[in-house]
Amino acid sequence: MVRKVLFVCVQNSFRSQVAEAFFNQNPPEGWIAISAGPKPADKVNPVAIQLMAERGIDISGKKPKKLSKEMEAEAEIAVIVCSGSECPVVSVKYVENWGIEDPAEMSLEDARRIVDEIEVRVRDLAERIGRGDVPTEKPVLRLDGF
Repeated sequence: MVRKVLFVCVQNSFRSQVAEAFFNQNPPEGWIAISAGPKPADKVNPVAIQLMAERGIDISGKKPKKLSKEMEAEAEIAVIVCSGSECPVVSVKYVENWGIEDPAEMSLEDARRIVDEIEVRVRDLAERIGRGDVPTEKPVLRLDGF
């Protein structure tokens, strides 16, 4: 059975697309990434396509997808890559909030810096998953203090 990481940002047009592509380039064994957003854009941001092409990764054929309950149910890990009040809340076993700035309106150099940050964070996540350092089960809430 394939296990899934779900990368989420509002429009699924830049940060989450980039994160998905980096993860799927060299995923831990038995894992894949998907990405989505609650308000998907019409297309992937052209700057994201350009910056990933510079790294030899083609995301030009990708389309933003709407976040669904089915995606949440299938994912073991969710990563909220956006920052701000519009970021969605997801119901997944394990959630990380990365709070990455939106590069959509940034200069090319600043957007490149964001892509570099995403790459480092995705590589770290993949390594932690590979080592078994990322919990994929919800912690048990105990009301007795122990």
